[in-house]
Amino acid sequence: MRVSDFDFDLPPDQVALRPAIPRDAAKLLVVRPEALEDRIVRELPQLLRPGDVLVFNDTKVIPATLTGRRLGRHGTTPKIEALLHRRLDGSRWKAFVRPAKKLEAGDRLRFGAEGRVCLLGHIEATVEEKGEAGEVTLAFDFHGSVLDEAIAMVGDMPLPPYIAGKRETDERDREDYQTIFAREEGAVAAPTAGLHFTPDLMKSLQDYGITHEFVTLHVGAGTFLPVKAEDTKDHRMHAEWGSLDATTARRLKAARASGGRIVAVGTTSLRLLETAGLEAFSGTTDILITPGYRFRAADLLITNFHLPRSTLFMLVSAFAGLARMREAYAHAIGHGYRFYSYGDASLLFPAP
Repeated sequence: MRVSDFDFDLPPDQVALRPAIPRDAAKLLVVRPEALEDRIVRELPQLLRPGDVLVFNDTKVIPATLTGRRLGRHGTTPKIEALLHRRLDGSRWKAFVRPAKKLEAGDRLRFGAEGRVCLLGHIEATVEEKGEAGEVTLAFDFHGSVLDEAIAMVGDMPLPPYIAGKRETDERDREDYQTIFAREEGAVAAPTAGLHFTPDLMKSLQDYGITHEFVTLHVGAGTFLPVKAEDTKDHRMHAEWGSLDATTARRLKAARASGGRIVAVGTTSLRLLETAGLEAFSGTTDILITPGYRFRAADLLITNFHLPRSTLFMLVSAFAGLARMREAYAHAIGHGYRFYSYGDASLLFPAP
């Protein structure tokens, strides 16, 4: 399909720069094939059925934005910003860097953040390999848990460009940009549909007989990258690591066999479920879901409102229908819904 089929206009003032307070006070647009309905996230229990299972992504966002300088070469030290996006082993990460043209294999980088220091006040890495589109392999001097602690101290939360371009990242984002379920460290972007859930909402869902399970998908920086191809078949997704354990897979299949619906909370949970097919899974996925895809694992989807021309808007269009989603987004824009990571949510029912 043409990428232009997934374009739309969004007023800049509808991009949310902070989340709703409390989180479950966000708007919820219910998108059924026959109707649109304006609700609130905390009303979700009344919109589901006893026996339904919510599937959350329990990945934890790390402060993966590192700012520093190149050392030594030619006597200059240009400023470098690195966004870590995939761990390779105890000391090496794949990262997107700016400006990539300033780096070569073998260069040394020193990262540190004013006001947050670790050990000697910084961490250093060697550019081991330089790839395409600003991607490099960084080999850090620290290893394992020591490196993790150092990154946590000198790094910043990697807010999406449409937020970071309008305000500075601050300490509040360290809590706001993390779900209450976050436990498996490794993501550089939050599974943002999960940001709407609070302990009170989880208790209400439980009281209605709605259960939940967890999968893990470490969301990579590729989720921020624009689609540059003209046709969807020419776009290459960056691989992300995820897992679905055998016990959870059995419970999900049992719930569906008993008449319950599997409700993916977020496109990341859905992509992992569709990759695994409700079987045990551990590995990387680069699944790209566009209209025409036949869903086999998810029955409903809770998700935020996505960027035009993005792979995520393609995914929701595959799930609920492109024409329906264009209508839904036009409704959301006209009724003041807040968009993107800190914005409002939608509950999507599948296209017939």
